[in-house]
Amino acid sequence: MDREKLIQELVQDEGMVLKIYVDSLGHETFGVGHLIIESDEECGEPVGTEVSISRALECLDSDLNGIFTDLDRNVPWWRELDDDRQRVVANMCFNLGINRFLQFKKFLAALEERDYETASVEMLDSRWARQVGDRSRRLSQRMRG
Repeated sequence: MDREKLIQELVQDEGMVLKIYVDSLGHETFGVGHLIIESDEECGEPVGTEVSISRALECLDSDLNGIFTDLDRNVPWWRELDDDRQRVVANMCFNLGINRFLQFKKFLAALEERDYETASVEMLDSRWARQVGDRSRRLSQRMRG
């Protein structure tokens, strides 16, 4: 998979904030949606503290490794998809987290069968699609091919 292309897509979809902020769920965050954890050097720093682009990208890289591990463990066949569809899956999982992503049972069943038309429809038949709007339509179109 073209990891650099995925990173560009996630920066476009998620944005990149080079300071600590509180996200919509009340979590301290920075970069490309990186939730600050205890082991992060930013843990305990005040909201508004600046973060370098290199640090934001380092955390994004680590977060992606976690997403790939989750997908490999739970949806091992995702690696057999073509590059574009792998990026769609990774993008969705990054946005949703693995637990919510795995709730897309009809989507995943269609995707495993390589029924991309049904998978793209199932993506849009969700609360997630209504929440993320254009992002879901763009990813669904790419899934369709």
